[in-house]
Amino acid sequence: QVQLVESGGGLVQAGGSLRLSCAASTRTFNMYNMGWFRQAPEKEREFVAAIGWRTGTTWYRDSVKGRFTISRDNTKTTIYLQMNSLKPEDTAVYYCAADRRISDVRPSTTTVDYWGQGTQVTVSS
Repeated sequence: QVQLVESGGGLVQAGGSLRLSCAASTRTFNMYNMGWFRQAPEKEREFVAAIGWRTGTTWYRDSVKGRFTISRDNTKTTIYLQMNSLKPEDTAVYYCAADRRISDVRPSTTTVDYWGQGTQVTVSS
């Protein structure tokens, strides 16, 4: 069982920045593709960004490209999501996700093995 604990959410004005962190409780962290998903009220959970364990390949949804950056620190078993130029439509609960695969594959809501509890991000206009 892998526990994922997110932090760093909060309230920010449009154009501002936040940095989310996700600490994982596993010694095999470096073998997990890790990602961030989000869910706004009355909407389905959606992919935001991910990073592969083997080569560090990154994936982003189109609406966050150029504004969000995902990274990982295997020594700290932690991933980060730096969010810049935030927009009101980025408002959602952000979830950390871990997906164990034999190579770098972008996680999806149906393939994720473990989820964090979520952290709220609210962007005011």
